[in-house]
Amino acid sequence: MSEQKNFYWANLIHLGCNMWTETGNTRGREHRSNSNAFTELHFNRELWDRHMQELKDAGCNMLIIDVGEALLYESHPELAVKGSWTHEQMRKEVKKLQKMGFEVVPKLNFSACHDIWLKEYSWMLSTSIYYQVCKDVIDEVCQVFKPKYFHLGMDEETADHQRNFDHITVRQHDLWWHDFYYLLGCVEKNNARPWIWSDYMWNHPLEFLKKMPKEVLQSNWYYSGAFENLDERHQIYVNSFDILEKNGYDQVPTGSVFSDFSNFEKLTKYSAEHIAPERLLGMMQTTWERITHPYMPLHTAAATTIAAAKKWMESQGK
Repeated sequence: MSEQKNFYWANLIHLGCNMWTETGNTRGREHRSNSNAFTELHFNRELWDRHMQELKDAGCNMLIIDVGEALLYESHPELAVKGSWTHEQMRKEVKKLQKMGFEVVPKLNFSACHDIWLKEYSWMLSTSIYYQVCKDVIDEVCQVFKPKYFHLGMDEETADHQRNFDHITVRQHDLWWHDFYYLLGCVEKNNARPWIWSDYMWNHPLEFLKKMPKEVLQSNWYYSGAFENLDERHQIYVNSFDILEKNGYDQVPTGSVFSDFSNFEKLTKYSAEHIAPERLLGMMQTTWERITHPYMPLHTAAATTIAAAKKWMESQGK
């Protein structure tokens, strides 16, 4: 189902950050700057602009923007925080980034583990109210971004991942798929290609391969620098790239500087060796931190690793 001509060197950027635990709740995540939900947008314009140029210079040509609470939804203004951007502000930024050469992809994470940005609606999963809100915000984001791709998240929806939350909500079995298909429909009606994290497959491989449509772009993720002599769990993570390839899914494998700076270049090499060029649409780097002063060294490292991986890929004639 591959259709893009250019190889994507992508970077995930967090404009919205309310995707982890509730406001004031830092249990079990004290080491994470993005652990709890904020009541205002954490955004530094000067640092953002500087980093966009840094990414461009590194060869990055795609930005996946975690939108969340960063947009002032006209259909649901109750989702806003102090500083949320209007449609016009967001549209202006998207056009600016496109002129810089970036493919701009919106991301709204609808995993029950990462939907704090939905506020009270995050407690109403699989209800008629929930479905309407999901449709409304997807439609609005598509109106603003007019995207080719739309990232729906959908990762880590397990009770264990929410063990420190004040409120735990998990969909499973047919209900997870029902809601997932509904979200796919909302995206496709806006003429965008759905994109998700692939980790549902780690625990449900046969079900995933049976029910996951090929048109859904896959981002399996792996953040370690080790690719040999792995324990059983890490081997499952790495093997998932090969399973997706064997079953004909388009992929944008995802690494991170969050835990290992060597990860991204190693993951790029692994992906180039194990995934057919026509199904390897690109590579994605992540930091999982917001664009504010304390975390800029990590963002700079992300740009540096993208440049290194791109240089290696080009040296191989790929």
